[in-house]
Amino acid sequence: MARRPDLVGLTVLAMLSVRAGHPYELHRFIVDTHKDYVTGLPRSLYHAVEKLAGEELIVPVETTREGRRPERTVYEITDEGRRELATRLRVLLQNPESERRTFTAAVSLIGVLPVPDALQALRGRAAAIEGILAGLNAHLKALEDNGLPEILMIELDYQRALSETELAWVKRLIARLESGELTWTSTVNRDLLAQVLDES
Repeated sequence: MARRPDLVGLTVLAMLSVRAGHPYELHRFIVDTHKDYVTGLPRSLYHAVEKLAGEELIVPVETTREGRRPERTVYEITDEGRRELATRLRVLLQNPESERRTFTAAVSLIGVLPVPDALQALRGRAAAIEGILAGLNAHLKALEDNGLPEILMIELDYQRALSETELAWVKRLIARLESGELTWTSTVNRDLLAQVLDES
């Protein structure tokens, strides 16, 4: 059985790729920007930070204290963490086999990838969904040809409808990126995310 992707860890890496921060600050950002795919807060966030630090994907850079508040450790992403973030994100964008919540998370963090990398992953996803649809259509036709009542195939029709809708959306996103209608640079993305973090 495939291991479920660590969406909390992915989100922490993405936020720390923008700028260093402490877990409470990251928690506020996740809540304020409605990253609803992140569950189990705040415990899951602190667990993810601890795990990422243990893997040396992030490192503590300073510890601060304001008044009587508890100490807060500020973390930053390592070069290995940046590579891991890009790899994980490309895989989640490209692979349509995972649950839709995972794709929602990947899309919400797509701006940390360079546009060409995002495009390549999305094109891979579109091709994979087309393959899934071809298989579903062939399976449905074979069942129809064998006289199976439609009501017994309704879930396959539902899966086909979801895949067709997702494929259309991914193709529109690809077209927007290819035309330059939607674009970003790492600098602009960092500045925007840092602004949101400051306001959180």
